[in-house]
Amino acid sequence: MDLQLKGKKALVMGASTGIGRAIAEALIAEGVQVMICARNEDKLKKAADHLHCQWISCDLSKAGEAKRVTQQAQEMMKGLDILVTNTGGPAKGNFLEISNQQWLEDYQSLWMSVVESLQVVLPQMKKNHFGRILLVTSLAAKEPLSGLTTSNGLRAGLAGLSKSIANEYAAFGVTLNLLLPGYTNTDRLKELKLSDEKVKQMVPAGRLGDPQELADLATFLASPRASYITGQSIAVDGGVLRGH
Repeated sequence: MDLQLKGKKALVMGASTGIGRAIAEALIAEGVQVMICARNEDKLKKAADHLHCQWISCDLSKAGEAKRVTQQAQEMMKGLDILVTNTGGPAKGNFLEISNQQWLEDYQSLWMSVVESLQVVLPQMKKNHFGRILLVTSLAAKEPLSGLTTSNGLRAGLAGLSKSIANEYAAFGVTLNLLLPGYTNTDRLKELKLSDEKVKQMVPAGRLGDPQELADLATFLASPRASYITGQSIAVDGGVLRGH
């Protein structure tokens, strides 16, 4: 299937490793001009060299950084057709263990970084009558995960925000969808050192997901072929979510 993505321009955040990098690589394979960004400049440079793409370093936990990097990417590439937001997971903690400062930091990283980027890209996408926005979040957007209080609250809120924006911009050829990765084989998950038996207990599919599996879906959703899919929260989790 020709996804009709050749010549499109994309910014992929958090793309030095893991899921973000896999999405960037999948888009590039379809002929998309990709800009990647992340906080760790050394890892970012190595990823960009491997992918043969442009890069900008940024720290999405800092106010204004998402706006800056999105504007810079839009200027350098003379437009943006695809935006993929992706940020690292916040610190763990039950409700009374979390300081107000932690709430503010996670709000900036998980919520305001998305808002800042959308404020930049939506006017141009509306004008062009084409845009694809993908918010990579977490299963926590649908089902709270133990000890991830700020993630549970803020990511669930993004699901509501996405519905509002999707409805507002659907008539202009702009789609916005959430991708909810499950237990995926990334460096962050490897730190947990889950046994094969534990994985089988948690995941009906009996294994960890591969970042490429989520990237393949992201690439389709970023394409003109997915023009009738918007406002959706799609889990890529091997069956972990049991509800509707």
